[in-house]
Amino acid sequence: MKDDYQGPILEIDKLSISFFTRLREIPAVMDFSVAVQPGEAVGLVGESGCGKSTVALGVMQDLGKNGRIVGGSIKFKGRDLGAMSAEELRDIRGSEIAMIYQEPMASLNPAMKIGRQLMEVPMIHKGSSEKEAYDRALQVVTDVKLPDPKRILDSYPHQLSGGQQQRIVIAMALMAEPSLLILDEPTTALDVTVEAAVVELVKELGKKYGTSMLFISHNLGLVLETCDRICVMYSGEAVERGSIEDVFDEMQHPYTQALFRSIPLPGADKNARPLVAIPGNFPLPHERPNGCNFGPRCDYFEAGRCDAQDIPMSDVPGNDRHATRCLRFQEIDWNAPPTNASVKQKAEPGQVVLKMENLKKYYEVAANALFGKSGETKVVKANETLTFEARESETLAIVGESGCGKSTFAKVLMGLETATDGQILLDNKNIESTPIEKRDTKTIADVQMVFQNPFDTLNPSMTVGRQIIRALEIFGEGKDDGERRERMLRLLDLVKLPRAFADRMPRQLSGGQKQRVGIARAFAGGARIVVADEPVSALDVSVQAAVTDLLMEIQREQKTTLLFISHDLSIVRYLSDRVMVMYLGHVVELGTTDQVFAPPYHPYTEALLSAVPIADTKVQKKHIVLEGDIPSAMNPPPGCPFQTRCRWKDKVPGGLCEKEVPPVRTMADGHQIKCHLSAEEFDNMEPVIKTAAE
Repeated sequence: MKDDYQGPILEIDKLSISFFTRLREIPAVMDFSVAVQPGEAVGLVGESGCGKSTVALGVMQDLGKNGRIVGGSIKFKGRDLGAMSAEELRDIRGSEIAMIYQEPMASLNPAMKIGRQLMEVPMIHKGSSEKEAYDRALQVVTDVKLPDPKRILDSYPHQLSGGQQQRIVIAMALMAEPSLLILDEPTTALDVTVEAAVVELVKELGKKYGTSMLFISHNLGLVLETCDRICVMYSGEAVERGSIEDVFDEMQHPYTQALFRSIPLPGADKNARPLVAIPGNFPLPHERPNGCNFGPRCDYFEAGRCDAQDIPMSDVPGNDRHATRCLRFQEIDWNAPPTNASVKQKAEPGQVVLKMENLKKYYEVAANALFGKSGETKVVKANETLTFEARESETLAIVGESGCGKSTFAKVLMGLETATDGQILLDNKNIESTPIEKRDTKTIADVQMVFQNPFDTLNPSMTVGRQIIRALEIFGEGKDDGERRERMLRLLDLVKLPRAFADRMPRQLSGGQKQRVGIARAFAGGARIVVADEPVSALDVSVQAAVTDLLMEIQREQKTTLLFISHDLSIVRYLSDRVMVMYLGHVVELGTTDQVFAPPYHPYTEALLSAVPIADTKVQKKHIVLEGDIPSAMNPPPGCPFQTRCRWKDKVPGGLCEKEVPPVRTMADGHQIKCHLSAEEFDNMEPVIKTAAE
């Protein structure tokens, strides 16, 4: 169904987009150019607020009432989209250009079965009959590798998991075989294993249908794995464009270099080679500096030159279609090591602060909530016999997909839930069956939590300073208001926020700044144990580096024990001293970071490592895609919890994996793995990730 058009599918030339408010015009995108050739995937990368999604909405001609294209053009197959009538645009949208959004539920109608929603596309855009539309829907749902396609077509969106919903949205976008697919952060809300499968799928389907793609993401590893070319954006402008190899291996813009220095690649070490956060803050659209937008945060800034005039894109000699928006790119030594990276002292773990022994947490759920008979109950086993200990100054990472029991365990530790069985000892004192309202102030102050989403944890009607002072009052810190105010200002210093922020409201802060307030509040009572539940997953990479660095620094000073819950293995490898891998309520592997990241692995850990996108062209990775989703904790499989998705199952004789839960095996130096595989199989395992040096 493709026509014979030969030029670029999408050509954006010197595009400028502004939003108009009552006060002023806010330029969101300036002088932005990029081209997508037939069958090519182009990645658009940058921090939140840099204009990536605005470009996508400009292509869709969907800028709302106050958004306008104020300069340049967007051409699709040679035709100017800005000059088209509403009717022509309606014909193109959905059939020729399709878009996949970040939040799949926002694109699905909750009251309509999946099959009907998919069938609408060919019926509206192509005039297909109902039978043709149903056959096409069945074909596409099979293409996106969903189990039991007929049942899926007959389901409502809420009956599917997040990964399945996202696949349906992809299927919907592909129904009309578009020439251009725009993907706006399509995998942020998904687990790494599901993300890996979705990315694999997008690549396969791109090849199968010959679709060109514009892939918007802040994850450089994902862009490396999916795209041919990359365009880096900063504050509304393209600052570097080129092929993946040119930009990753021979970057020619200080911002691109700063981005790479703030992400944890294999080889980064929190003590010897810490990440370097980008100094300063992202400029607001109406406060952009003169000359280079990145100037105030750039290591190579030259006053009187970099801020003298607007800086154009310049071609990088010798590279294919590689361009940069930097005046000094030919004078800079791009291979020089960072000057502002400091080597840190390694903190030595102290005595055991927290001990868990055979902790279990079961929930009873009314069976009729699951279409069963009334009066019956089913047990959900959220945590099965968790046993581990954590020491002073140590970072223990807890890793696994959604639904594996990580947050349930955190709730029991915090006292928001009580344990079903087993014990939790805090300084040799049992706390597993004391709910939070019965815990004494010291225990509450000792165990604090930093949550995933900083927006939900701050009171929108209270100033930042007042929220921290309130925590100090509850923890009984300070004799009077004056002392507490002084301590609050010191806490703001601790999390590197200006003291003036004490009088600001949460809405005046960025995401990274809000997360710092959350951290300051957690440390208000001198916390001994801090449970950090995905504390950086909602933040940009540059802010991520600053926040993780901050947590490490506070940990060194205050000898805090950090329990770091995450599904991002790159950050886990960088931060943690020990790692605990969870699957469906079980601890399947526990060891030091070096043990867990090198073979022998539990088969699940091996698949997790393979799924992590790594932004380094020199890294070779074994390719393992997990089929299927995590089984429900209401109805776990018999035997080993992982056996339904395990690629090693055939190596174990006698169907043992399907009959018995494996015992915990202790390998060298206390490394624990819960698996039936023989010692020979473990010895023969190969590393999943290999760097060029190995």
